[in-house]
Amino acid sequence: MSNPSPVKSGTEDVSIIEGVRDLYEKAKKSGIETVWDRFQRQQPQCKMGILGVCCRNCAMGPCRVIPTSHGTRAGVCGATADTIVARNLLRMIAAGAAAHSDHARDILFVVRAVAEGKTHAYEIRDRAKLRWIAERLGVDTEGKSDTEILRDIVRVLEREFGKQDDEPLALVKALAPRKRMELWSKLGVVPRSIDREICEALHRTHIGVDADPFSLIAHGVRTALADGWSGSMMATLLSDVLFGTPRVIRSRANLGVLKEDYVNIVVHGHNPVLSMKIVEAAMSDDMQKLAQEHGARGINVVGMCCTGNEVLMRLGVPPAGNFLMQELAIATGAVEAMIVDYQCVMPSLVKVAECYHTKIVTTEKKMKIPGALHVEFEFERADEVAREIVRIAVENYSRRSKVRVSIPNITSELVAGFSVEAIVEILGGSLKPLLDLLREGTIKGVVAIVGCNNPKVKHCNSHVTLTRKLIKNDVLVVGTGCWAIAAAMSGLLRPEAAREAGPGLRQVCEELKIPPCLHMGSCVDCSRILLLLRELAEMMNVDISDLPVAGSAPEWMSEKAVSIGTYFVASGVFVHLGVAPPVLGSQAVTSILTEEAEKLLGGRFYIEENPEIAAEVILQVIEEKRKRLGWPT
Repeated sequence: MSNPSPVKSGTEDVSIIEGVRDLYEKAKKSGIETVWDRFQRQQPQCKMGILGVCCRNCAMGPCRVIPTSHGTRAGVCGATADTIVARNLLRMIAAGAAAHSDHARDILFVVRAVAEGKTHAYEIRDRAKLRWIAERLGVDTEGKSDTEILRDIVRVLEREFGKQDDEPLALVKALAPRKRMELWSKLGVVPRSIDREICEALHRTHIGVDADPFSLIAHGVRTALADGWSGSMMATLLSDVLFGTPRVIRSRANLGVLKEDYVNIVVHGHNPVLSMKIVEAAMSDDMQKLAQEHGARGINVVGMCCTGNEVLMRLGVPPAGNFLMQELAIATGAVEAMIVDYQCVMPSLVKVAECYHTKIVTTEKKMKIPGALHVEFEFERADEVAREIVRIAVENYSRRSKVRVSIPNITSELVAGFSVEAIVEILGGSLKPLLDLLREGTIKGVVAIVGCNNPKVKHCNSHVTLTRKLIKNDVLVVGTGCWAIAAAMSGLLRPEAAREAGPGLRQVCEELKIPPCLHMGSCVDCSRILLLLRELAEMMNVDISDLPVAGSAPEWMSEKAVSIGTYFVASGVFVHLGVAPPVLGSQAVTSILTEEAEKLLGGRFYIEENPEIAAEVILQVIEEKRKRLGWPT
């Protein structure tokens, strides 16, 4: 479990994605600083921070607890390395859970406004999903209109955030597998309310409160479960109601989706509430005409990061790139405006944009960047605000320096839109065919690859290398977030990629005309993967931990990924991390995460930088699960 060696600054070491290296070189020659340059300047990074043994939770510190030959020293208050590392980890989980769950809260506010008739900018797009949610939550639908049903659902979901009793969260109780609920109840980690678990996480990590690493991590599990099975789940379900549950859709990916003679708008962030409206406004006849009046051929909207995944899954809007590529999109010189909501948005975008004509437009009260243009998004005025932002982009087209435009002529075809409902539809109305394929060994297992990019590892290399190794061994890969865009740019989301798969998986993909890697959405849509695992486990009457499945975050960097990884482990999944979390300064915490967790939860973390080695271990885990089920290996 070694920490990754820093990526070198040479262009060839930056990324495996075509176009990225050229634009990175262009930026360097122009004196434009990017994430890779800043990463190099941070070297060597603080060893205490990497190990997780630095505590700044009170003003007696910061304390650095350094192991010595005489034993481990303690902080000023007496906190040991085990306590400090566990507290820091819990705070990361709490921040990640807060980010995803606050995203859900924002969508819930819009849904409530729709239910109460306070906005006509949004409507119920998926009536079937609405009634599915109502049925699971025990909401009566008899003789009620869709709006009345939605109003009752909102009342239930509002309580998920702040209810004060000890009853399980409604979505957890409604959707978590029975065997999991029994286990979580036994261990005392069933989440009670989203805000309560996050608040208690901060309370527990305050000076003079919880010092037991096991107790701290147990609450981390509870907090992460509140995120995965309620917060993230809510965001996904309500987005489906408002914008439609994704169905299979075709598009293209990579920086080449930008168009030289068009007004290019990049939507970036995570919340689809604004980005869906930006696309709608940009595609309107009058805005397209306005662009032509300003000398452009029209307006072209592309996505970045998870907002890009949201508009891709539902509208086919092409993604220009993932997390580490956001600055490079501006460096093409062809972007009139980058519209951001929140999460994974680099403050550096403003500095890069100053070198070009690009406007960075922030839109959320909770997310502002000095130097950016701020246009406050109000869902009650969604159409009006979206049109205002699009107009700003259009009017900026005349400021573009055409001699500085350099768009890589590189894109890859992709197929996305694989919600659980879409997978069921492809399989003829049930997941049973997938279960049969798993049982007979045509498909050996299912691995979810999720997570971010991280300059500590070569951009997209671990995502793609791991994926190719797994599909070659007849493992179906599903995933979300930055992995999904990496897979798309590498050609792995095309049905033709089945040629790289093992004979069993290839046969299935060719018969169904699907890729061997299924794009299931944005990072908040990891909840779709939970539902897929739930359905498979319930069909077999086993626990998720019994299934031949695993998870991986080969290039993760955000606190959201820590929460995601934790709720997958807590759900019984073996989870690989390609970048070591800041826990190696505590042998006790490392042991809990990588060994003891499996005895209690059926899932554990495994840390390995090398994606080839990680793939071999994941395949071994899948083989062992198959043996326990008595399935052929």
